[in-house]
Parts: sequence; structure tokens; C-alpha cells
Amino acid sequence: MSGEGSSQQSSGSVPSRYESQKRRDWNTFGQYLKNQNPPVSLSQCNSNHVLDFLRYLDQFGKTKVHLHGCGFFGQPEPPAPCACPLRQAWGSLDALIGRLRAAYEENGGSPEMNPFGSSTIRIFLREVKESQAMARGIPYKKNKKKKKIGVKIGDDEPMP
Repeated sequence: MSGEGSSQQSSGSVPSRYESQKRRDWNTFGQYLKNQNPPVSLSQCNSNHVLDFLRYLDQFGKTKVHLHGCGFFGQPEPPAPCACPLRQAWGSLDALIGRLRAAYEENGGSPEMNPFGSSTIRIFLREVKESQAMARGIPYKKNKKKKKIGVKIGDDEPMP
């Protein structure tokens, strides 16, 4: 875990919110790896370590995810509290992985070996998205590509 973008500080510019968050996330992940027993170096890190990190973060989540046995399962706005766990929201995890994926490569990791870009992580994120959507009664639908109707330049009438 090498350089941290010191060129931004030396030029006198303030890092963007994204850059600051990316650095903070990278440092948090690095600390997580160091705290493993035994500690894990970045070169040893794989998608299983990333999955464990994401599951570890759930304890700090703020999104109520209803379990299958809960009477509020599938209700977007339950009428009363329940004992279901709080988890990290899918969108937060997705953004986190994007920042960590970029930070990995900026800190000397090769794109081919990037554990944050593995199919295992993409599948995990898709499963989290789908399960949270079902548990909270929020339909996520894939955006289908719309067919474009051809228009001639300088012509307001659509082509047949």
C-alpha cells in the first residue's frame, strides 16, 4: 500500500470529495487487512478478503433489510419497527467497490489482478441488490435499451 496521491497536496489544491473518500476507504481496507489474523498483505488479497470486508461493514449499516420470516418482508414502508438487521445499502457498497477498485490500481495493483473487479464481487453486489430490493419491496428493473428512431439531420420528421 504505497503512495496516497501526495502530488495533489504538494500542488496546493484540495482533493475532491471523491478523492478524499477514496483515500479514506483505501486506508480503512488496508487497516482491515492488517487486523486479520494473520495479517494479509495487499499482494495476498483476493476476492474472498473483499467479501469478508463487505460483510464486516454490515455491522455499521443503516438500511433495514427484512428477513424472510418478518411480517414486513416486501413492504417498502413498514408500519412498525421490527428486529431485522441493519445492513449496508447496495448503492453504498457499489460505490465503495468502485472507489477501492480505482485505488487498488492507483496504488500499484495490476488491473488483471484487481480483487475489487472480479466476477465474484460483481455477483455478490448483484445478489445484495436483488435481495435488498425483495426484502424492502422495491422493484429494480433492468433498463432496456430503447430503439432509436432515425432522424435526418436538418429534418424534424422521424424516418419510417
